[in-house]
Amino acid sequence: MRTASIFRGSRGGAAVAAVALLALATGCGSGTDEPAGGSPSTVSHPVKDTSIDSRPGERFTLTVDQNVSTREYWYLVDPKPDSSVLVSRGQEYASDSGDEPVPGAGGRLTFTFEAKGKGTTRFTLLHCTFTTCQGNTSTRPPETTGPSATPTTGATAPAQAPERITYTVTVD
Repeated sequence: MRTASIFRGSRGGAAVAAVALLALATGCGSGTDEPAGGSPSTVSHPVKDTSIDSRPGERFTLTVDQNVSTREYWYLVDPKPDSSVLVSRGQEYASDSGDEPVPGAGGRLTFTFEAKGKGTTRFTLLHCTFTTCQGNTSTRPPETTGPSATPTTGATAPAQAPERITYTVTVD
């Protein structure tokens, strides 16, 4: 097997490369099965996976596409999870355009949950678009989750209701 070195012409380059390979081979963990920093393990689930099994202490995420420039938002709404079984650990948005905001660029919103105790609970994510919800902002869900009011001008079809995805989580 041949490898290339980015340290051409440097005698110390081989030593640096050897140390880097040794660190990769041995790992930099704490020597326990717990992830670095003591945080629980995190499992990513597809958003359409509505039946989730977990264990106490385990974290899982659900990631959805979101584009705030087109008034597309996701919310954690009622029913919210039973806090003795599952707690929300917040949400994080990552833009498709990276650190540079670009008008019209979408992104991904990740909801994180942590299993607390044995049991079964349910929670719902609500997906709003400019045609399905009114009165909402990026941080405030609409007051109602029914269809938006039908516009008064023109002969248009009634608006659709927002998408609701209800998850059932069993913690064993």
